[in-house]
Amino acid sequence: MWYAIVGHDAPNSLEKRMNNRPAHVARLQELQAQGRLMVAGPFPAIDSEDPGAAGFTGSLIIAEFPSLAEAEAWVDAEPYLSGGVYEKVTVKPFKKTFPS
Repeated sequence: MWYAIVGHDAPNSLEKRMNNRPAHVARLQELQAQGRLMVAGPFPAIDSEDPGAAGFTGSLIIAEFPSLAEAEAWVDAEPYLSGGVYEKVTVKPFKKTFPS
């Protein structure tokens, strides 16, 4: 099943985000190579592709896992969580409807 993972950034976490980004991206690339990643990306803090020093407010990942427990376990090992980027993460089942 697909799961929506929404990470909410801690205040002033841009430097931590940049420092932990290589490990974060490597995990996403692994999901992609397995055909289990639908979409992933950050939420810019301002209306801009490159928010610069304004940074980001969080991220969205939609990926496939065998169960909610396994999605949550994957999140527990997320570098953005252990690195202090995310202050909160929500994991919810997701049913893709469109595009079909």
